[in-house]
Amino acid sequence: MRLFVRLSISFAVIAGLIFSAGSRALAQDSSSSSSSSSTSAPTSTPASAAPVNSAYIAIDPLANVRYDNRYDVSLGMAYDHTKAGPNLLEGSNLGGLDLTGSYWLSKHWGAEGSVRGYVGTSGAGTNSANIKGPFVAQYFFAAGPEWLGPHNKHGALIPHVLVGGVYGNFERDLRGNSPSVVAFYNDQVSPTVIMGGHFDLNRSSRWVFRITPDAVLTHYSTNYGNKITQTDINFAISVGMEYKFKKKR
Repeated sequence: MRLFVRLSISFAVIAGLIFSAGSRALAQDSSSSSSSSSTSAPTSTPASAAPVNSAYIAIDPLANVRYDNRYDVSLGMAYDHTKAGPNLLEGSNLGGLDLTGSYWLSKHWGAEGSVRGYVGTSGAGTNSANIKGPFVAQYFFAAGPEWLGPHNKHGALIPHVLVGGVYGNFERDLRGNSPSVVAFYNDQVSPTVIMGGHFDLNRSSRWVFRITPDAVLTHYSTNYGNKITQTDINFAISVGMEYKFKKKR
């Protein structure tokens, strides 16, 4: 009987100790859980602290393009192919400048004037003076009508036909020899016709990128031998910038 009482008391004490230890562990777990929840909870950012993006404003540089200017002028680097003599097999490639101005009479029609200068060297006919690659030059002055063709804010097509004269300088580098020695034309002023036009690409309301391809007709002659007179048609092109003045029609 005493043994039974002792075992019962011992069992109660052990059960009490186990219960007490379990309660402590549970309390500690709860405490750590709450601490961890409070630590991991995200902090809210006030709306006023968020970055503010400014609105993007698109600007169209061609918005004010108009075809109502009274005057314009263009200057371009120029190329011209020509023949320095009536029977030369080899042509010459000349470089220079093309200065052009326009006065617009109406919405579609204008008067254009052009001054062009080209210089370079040319192949020469077989000769006993040992002249090779002599200097040649052409200086054009022409005017005529131009027409404003299809156009919008991006660009325009402007055909023209110009009539005038050209000074051909062919004897400058011949060391005093007659041009007949190298089968060249004589130095002279010849009539000319320039047929082509402008491809305009607007960069702003005033500035235009301009490409001008042309067929160039010349009518040179020689005053030696059979005195040949010949009409040549050659290709020319210039690339440059045009400026439209503010004065309107």
